[in-house]
Amino acid sequence: MNTQDDIDIIVSEVGPRDGLQSIQRSMPTPMKHRWIAALAHSGLREIEVGSFVSPKRLPQMADAAEVVGEAVKLSGVTILALVPNLKGAERAFAAGARKVTVPVSASRAHSIKNIGKTPEEAVAEVKAICAMRDADPRQVRPGVEVGISTAFGCTMEGPISEDWVIALAERLAEAGADSIGLSDTTGYANPAQVKRLFRRLRRTIGEKAGGGHFHNTRGQGLANVVAALEADVTTFDSSQGGLGGCPYAPGASGNIVTEDLVFLLESMGLRTGVDIERLIAARGEIAAGLPGETLYGHLPDAGLPKGFLPAASRKRSLA
Repeated sequence: MNTQDDIDIIVSEVGPRDGLQSIQRSMPTPMKHRWIAALAHSGLREIEVGSFVSPKRLPQMADAAEVVGEAVKLSGVTILALVPNLKGAERAFAAGARKVTVPVSASRAHSIKNIGKTPEEAVAEVKAICAMRDADPRQVRPGVEVGISTAFGCTMEGPISEDWVIALAERLAEAGADSIGLSDTTGYANPAQVKRLFRRLRRTIGEKAGGGHFHNTRGQGLANVVAALEADVTTFDSSQGGLGGCPYAPGASGNIVTEDLVFLLESMGLRTGVDIERLIAARGEIAAGLPGETLYGHLPDAGLPKGFLPAASRKRSLA
C-alpha cells in the first residue's frame, strides 16, 4: 500500500507537469518554483514537476532539470518527473528526481503519437530504465512507476481490450517497474469499469498495482475515484485548477481538480495530509505565473461547508 502512517490516501499533484504541458504559453521558471513550493507547503506528499522530453516537442518543459533541482530541496515531499525513454530517465536521475513516471500506452495509435514507439518498444524502454536504476550506486535509488495510458479507451482506437491492459501490466511488472497504475487519458472511463479493471490489476500483479489517473472530460472523474477507492487504490493523480490533458490525444481535457479531490477524500474521512485552505491559496501562484488562465474547481468557487473538519481532526476528536 502506498500510504504513510499519518495519511490514508496519497494525492499526487501533476499540475506542474501535466497541467503546464497542455498550455501553449510557458510559465516562467521562477514562478514554477514558487507554485511548487506553495503546493508542498499545503501538505501534498507527491508532486510531478516536469517532463524530460525534447524542448522542440514541449517547450513548456525545457527547464525541467532546473525545476527538479530546486524542488528536491523541499522537505516532506517526493518529487517526480515524467520520462518517455531511457535518455529522459538519465536526465531526470541526474537532476535529482526521487521517482520517475513512464507513460506506456495500451493504445498502439496513441503510443506512436505520444512517444514514437509501439507499446512493446515502450516496455523495452522501461526494462532499460529499471536496469539503469538497479545499477545506480546511490544507497537510495530513484523509484520507477508506470502509468498505462488510455487504459479505459482511446479517442483514436476506441475501446481497449481489458485483457490487453492486464497483459501489458504483467510485462511491465516483469520489466522491473516498482508500480503500475492505470490512466484514463481521454476521459472514457466509467465507475464500473474502473472498479473491475483495478481489481483485476491487483489480483494479477499484487502490491505492484499502482494508482489512478483520471480526467474529468465527461464529468465522471470523481465518481471514478470513488470506484477506485472501493478497489483499494490508495494513490490518485490530480491537477490544481483542473489544468491538463494530453497534447497527443484529441479531446483529452482537464485532469480532476486537486482541490475537489482533497475535499472529497477528507469529507469521506480519509486523511490526505493536505491543508485545504493553503491548497486553495496556492492557486494564486498560477494566476501570477499565467495571468488570465482559466482555473476550475467546485470547492474554490463554493468554499468549505460551515463547520467542516478535516479527517485527521475528526479522528482525533473520536480518540
